[in-house]
Amino acid sequence: MATDPIIQVHDLVKRFGEQTVLDGVNLEVHPGETMVIMGGSGSGKSTLLRCMIGSLAPDRGYVTLLGQRLDELDEEGLNGIRKKFGILFQSGALFNSMTIAENVALPLQEHTTLDHNIITIQVKIKLELVGLREHADKYPAQISGGMKKRAGLARALSLDPRVLFYDEPSAGLDPVTSAEIDRLIMDLSKKLDVTSVVVTHEMDSAFTIADRMAMLDKGKMLMIAPRGAYERLRDHPADRIDELDERERTIRQFLRGDADGPITERRAATNYAEDLLGGPELDLGEGPGVEPTRAV
Repeated sequence: MATDPIIQVHDLVKRFGEQTVLDGVNLEVHPGETMVIMGGSGSGKSTLLRCMIGSLAPDRGYVTLLGQRLDELDEEGLNGIRKKFGILFQSGALFNSMTIAENVALPLQEHTTLDHNIITIQVKIKLELVGLREHADKYPAQISGGMKKRAGLARALSLDPRVLFYDEPSAGLDPVTSAEIDRLIMDLSKKLDVTSVVVTHEMDSAFTIADRMAMLDKGKMLMIAPRGAYERLRDHPADRIDELDERERTIRQFLRGDADGPITERRAATNYAEDLLGGPELDLGEGPGVEPTRAV
């Protein structure tokens, strides 16, 4: 693409103990686009997101965000760059003791010197963008799951970020509400000209909102391509499956949710009988740590 990337992930490696969760991941996200990062459970996509926002330090490689290498910033520098992006957490992550309006106002109160009246106007604007202005005085316990997601998005928008990160925005939502969130993501990208990075394994959502898509598998990046390339793999005829290599068959199986393919073959390759009879013993402790309260 002609523009310089607003996010660059270079040769990223992240380990937890002996487990390598990200193994040499490279990715570029360009201004104004919606990049969807997908993969199965345990593929490393949430860990990649946490590295991209600076909450996890890589063991090798680096992330450049808005022109700054995160590994070269101290805590003050990280706090400065965090004001330039917003995050929609999977659960919404609202403060239950605050109203929706107070949740949205909090970043403005903490990180700006704006007058109270200006903050009030800003909160109303952000709530209007997500269709919640009439619910400003309600508490999180009084609204639905979809409304919580929208309220979390309004809070993420409060400081007018250049980049928005979404962690499973459709998780736990019914199909209609999920479609509403997808439309909201697309509308905000157009209206506010923000760059969006969306982590998801919901394929309907991914194919609706993505400009480009990236798929992780076992910590490695399988493919980064425009949405159309993924659509062609998804729709590749089953009677011509031999035309695809193993990487392409793996992507196709994930996109279609097929029960048969390289992913399930890989899982079946572990020898269950051998592990059951001769594998390492499990540490089950010394038994229950609670004494029975009734006589036996």
